[in-house]
Amino acid sequence: MIYFCYFLFSLLIIRLLVALVNYLSFAYLPQTKLLTKEPHVSILVPARNEEANIGSLLEKLVKLNYKNLEIIVCNDHSTDNTESIINDWAAQYSNIKLINGHALPKGWLGKNYACHQLSKAASGDVLLFIDADVSVKANVINRSIGHLLKYDLHLLSIFPKQVFQSLGEQISVPLMNWILLSLLPITLIRKTKNAALSAANGQFMMFKAETYKKIWPHEVCKSHMVEDIAIIKHFKQSGLTCDTLLGDNDISCRMYAGLNDAIEGFTKNIFQFFGNSILVCITFAFLITIAPFVVYVNMGFAWLATYIVGVVFIRLFVTLASQQAVFSNLLLTLPQHIVFLLIIIKGLINNKQKKIIWKGRNILQE
Repeated sequence: MIYFCYFLFSLLIIRLLVALVNYLSFAYLPQTKLLTKEPHVSILVPARNEEANIGSLLEKLVKLNYKNLEIIVCNDHSTDNTESIINDWAAQYSNIKLINGHALPKGWLGKNYACHQLSKAASGDVLLFIDADVSVKANVINRSIGHLLKYDLHLLSIFPKQVFQSLGEQISVPLMNWILLSLLPITLIRKTKNAALSAANGQFMMFKAETYKKIWPHEVCKSHMVEDIAIIKHFKQSGLTCDTLLGDNDISCRMYAGLNDAIEGFTKNIFQFFGNSILVCITFAFLITIAPFVVYVNMGFAWLATYIVGVVFIRLFVTLASQQAVFSNLLLTLPQHIVFLLIIIKGLINNKQKKIIWKGRNILQE
């Protein structure tokens, strides 16, 4: 059993080193000078029942420090006031355009089809797909374009800085970065073509239009629930250079409004964080759950304390890299872990029942 304890400590040390590397890499968009020539950018927004967010996003988009752009919003069969809000903004700004989504074809997921329709309507040299709940500021487009051009990227994705407005969000939303930044050195996403080293966030995905319209990635990945990861893997398998970064104050998001929304949302993609392997996900969760008890029983209190210090430092480095509140994340470590286990259990139940309801659709049956 002592060798099993050594294995558990090895796993802890690997995760600790990955978290430290991600913290030290400072993987945010660099500040860049204003571009001498602005490529034409199409900002593409899929929107389904987004009356609470779409107006705020459009207000921020029209204030961006970037003029050579068009903004196209696809109203994906909303049943609220999303369409009328978009129309109000389009009436005020000539570069805002509304398209109403067609009926969902068989074999497509709703967001993927909305993005595909948006890409067909876009005329930009650069395509930026952005979700309605994202908040952007000042130079985010200029900074993104600068990074895209500097490294000749075909795809740039950003994980927005997360905003929390309730305890439920604090014990759930940080899990995304906790998994990502303790298991994947994100600096390797650009530096290697290995598709296994992939991560992306559909809230912000910027493509070279020429590349996008050769591949039509949302069509290629039309049935994928987690299309962002599927797309970046497809790009890397095709030998195309991609990059994924962390957001700062220029790009943020309140991803979910409360605990229930967060659990439903993460249930869609929890297994994708582990290479779409249910077995790997369950094994990881099992090992990190039992580790403190196994270490204590077989190695004593001093080694348990050492293990817990390692866990705390993983949380610390991930929290600092994510620009989240250190004290609350450390204080809520145990509740966050319990929510992590609940998400896995719910994911297993949903997979068995072939039922995940999102935005009023069963995305396991679309």
